[in-house]
Amino acid sequence: MLKLRIDNIAITVPEGTTVLNAARTVGIEIPSMCYLEGCSNHPTCMVCMVRNNANQQMLPSCATKVTEGMDLASNDPEVFEARKEAIELLLSDHVGDCEAPCRVACPAYMDIPKMNRFIANGKFIEALKIVKEEIALPGILGYICSAPCEKVCRRKDVDQAVSICLLKRFSADEEINFYLPKKKASSGKKVAVIGSGPAGLSVAYHLFLDGHSCDIFEKENSLGGSLNTCVNNGELPNNILEREIEILKQFGLVFHTNQKIGKEELAKINSDFDAVILASGNSLDSETDFGIKSANGSVWIDQDTFATNSKGIFATGSIIRFQKMAVKAVAMGKECAWSVDEYLKKGEGKATKRTFNSRFGTLRKEELEEYLKESVEGDRIEAKSVNGFTKKEAIEEAKRCLHCDCRKVDNCKLRTCADAYQADRRKFLFGERNNVVKYFNHQSIIYEPEKCIKCGLCIEIAEKYKEQTGLTNIGRGFTVKVAVPFNQEIDKALRVAAKDCAEACPTGAISLKKLKSFSA
Repeated sequence: MLKLRIDNIAITVPEGTTVLNAARTVGIEIPSMCYLEGCSNHPTCMVCMVRNNANQQMLPSCATKVTEGMDLASNDPEVFEARKEAIELLLSDHVGDCEAPCRVACPAYMDIPKMNRFIANGKFIEALKIVKEEIALPGILGYICSAPCEKVCRRKDVDQAVSICLLKRFSADEEINFYLPKKKASSGKKVAVIGSGPAGLSVAYHLFLDGHSCDIFEKENSLGGSLNTCVNNGELPNNILEREIEILKQFGLVFHTNQKIGKEELAKINSDFDAVILASGNSLDSETDFGIKSANGSVWIDQDTFATNSKGIFATGSIIRFQKMAVKAVAMGKECAWSVDEYLKKGEGKATKRTFNSRFGTLRKEELEEYLKESVEGDRIEAKSVNGFTKKEAIEEAKRCLHCDCRKVDNCKLRTCADAYQADRRKFLFGERNNVVKYFNHQSIIYEPEKCIKCGLCIEIAEKYKEQTGLTNIGRGFTVKVAVPFNQEIDKALRVAAKDCAEACPTGAISLKKLKSFSA
């Protein structure tokens, strides 16, 4: 047995153990991308670096065997920066989006490609579930959303953007819209929301999903706040507004109308509830209306956590800054809910943080054909009815989606590491990027070589399965690529090992065609 220290923790392991596995025996997690148990583990990603305190040398922990008396550091600023730089070097040669541009552009961060896939396969309830994970009022937004997602849709580079907003409205059709999401177990906490406009309804919906009871107080005798203006000017049918609110009532939200809340009423509500959220629109003077005072003239609402200067009181929507777009108000309500949920659990609000997102920009003309491999030809479908798409029209339109999101968006090790180490994807970007290529001519996998980090795992796995052709490194230096030798097709290269190669791939370079997140 050999003794060593990692981060001043004494460890004893058998001879032949790698530093990476030694660290794991005591719960020290070291990131790695090219490591796989049972493979030879040539250190290529260099993300698993640790420092030898004896000589200050950086070592790849996945390939370094423990020696007696080692003293290593795995968790200090120097090691952090070394790993971060290794990740940034990998990103410099990585051509692929994590999230589709449409989702990134959506203020509510709705998973648009996944919704489209379900609709294209006729799975309408599943599509609605995806929508309602992020959006409290899909039927309403289906009418009045300004559709920033469609402005960045890559399909418009082929012909016209996918009709995302109408597809969202279709998902919220009254035939299927009484789906009620599953709530978390009751927290025993009570939240009061002042105002029933888009931000107020949204924050209450998401907090209720998180297991907190919610009461909404509205000063008017009708619910909806600024949404009633959309009804009055003809943008939004009144029955849609009424239907969406009825769904929220069935869900369990409690509404109180004709409740004008001033200083005294707010003080009582604040004593009766665990948190209060001000969502009463843009005509508010915080001190005059509610008695919430600014500190030294500074902004009285934290723009990141939505917390005010008064403990337990938060604010969202146009009360912070005027929201012309309803979808932005809905998105702010959701973000406020995350912060309030954190406050109810830990006593302090938390700012919203999106996961790292790799993106490579505009598609080149020659790349459009690669993306059309997952789509169909044909112009944008125009709904024949003022009420929106029929089922047939919705299916046809959803099939036009190019599916720009990555198949491994939820389990890509490169994305996970880039997020954890706050990597700058542009730090080492020099010169022209490579063109996106997608190889679909295999029954079970898709190969996208520009997402490959050259870890070599697929090559070794193919060898273990004794594939006749397999995969190999072709080229030298910066031009090396993992490819099929002798210019053969990938379906002949991976006859047996395809599934294992896809599961071992640390990025979306080799992925299963029928991944759960990418199929319907």
